[in-house]
Amino acid sequence: METKNNNVYDIAVIGAGPAGSVFVFELAKARPELKILLIDGQSKESAKPCGGLLAPDAQKLLARFDLVLPKSVLEDPQIFAVETIDIDQKFVRYYQRYYLNMDRYAFDSWLLSLIPKNVDVIGARCKEIKKDGELYRISVKNADGEITFSSSAIVGADGGGSIVRRTFFEPMKVQYVAIQEWYENRGQRLPYYSCIFDAKTSDSCSWTIHKGNYVVFGGAFRREGCREAFAEQKSRLEAFLGNSFGEVKKTEACLVSSPRRMRDFKTGEGSVFLLGEAAGFISPSSFEGLSSAMYSGKLLADAFAKGAPHEKVQKLYRKETRSLRLKLRIKSVKRAILCNPFTRKIIMKSGIQSISPYTKNK
Repeated sequence: METKNNNVYDIAVIGAGPAGSVFVFELAKARPELKILLIDGQSKESAKPCGGLLAPDAQKLLARFDLVLPKSVLEDPQIFAVETIDIDQKFVRYYQRYYLNMDRYAFDSWLLSLIPKNVDVIGARCKEIKKDGELYRISVKNADGEITFSSSAIVGADGGGSIVRRTFFEPMKVQYVAIQEWYENRGQRLPYYSCIFDAKTSDSCSWTIHKGNYVVFGGAFRREGCREAFAEQKSRLEAFLGNSFGEVKKTEACLVSSPRRMRDFKTGEGSVFLLGEAAGFISPSSFEGLSSAMYSGKLLADAFAKGAPHEKVQKLYRKETRSLRLKLRIKSVKRAILCNPFTRKIIMKSGIQSISPYTKNK
């Protein structure tokens, strides 16, 4: 697309998390002639709440991209097991895991630093997107005020609360509010990494993770009464552990998706495309979404790299994400089993795939 207007782009990407950054990183290399805009709405103060654990699937993707994770992204301690706690049934099991403990904002910033110089990156919040003839008009706001851009194609990589999905498509049917609180690590005896179930306060899971000088407690709760449910679960967990988290240093919250049906996965339509959690690509059982985000970014970049019209890009992208959609749909069945108190009790009591620690971290 030839134009003299510097505010008109071939592709505008909303969201510079792992999905958006991988998409732009791959496409800018394959088709450097494209004029690409990447809108980054994050800052250190407004980083997305996240457990910040890099799962094996995400590690494999980085290896496929021939990328080496810098030490500065990692957090202490590195964790080798998850302590699974059922508060209501007073049951604990340990399961081996192979995650990398990291600073999520530092990880996102590192990926963003890899973006080629021929891409325009702007730090701003997207406020509105409108169809304007053959183009899309994008209104953003930052410290300099409001700015408007136009683009032939829109890529939504803006997470569970995606403005792109809200504007053009059916929203996700089931969404939770993920709430995290950070506490100073004073040596209080709390699980290094735990997965928590409490049927009284949530039909989903919660977690604790140590992050350097901090301990994080977070969970996913139904939107109505989420703050009260979080506070009650925290109190019940402290009583179960026999320890207090202490004074709250920081609180974070955001919407998180939980795909339950195949129709919850939406890859796009026309000249509007969705990536990562905005497309529904997130595990409904663990809320792990980094691997799916990066993978979907790669698949859409590959589809665009062929230089086909947007309609053909859509068809190819949807075809290539079929196995990902099926994988995540199967995980919704896993979620139904794990989050059901009866079946969870059977699994945990059986001890299948669990490990026995020499001493309990209590």
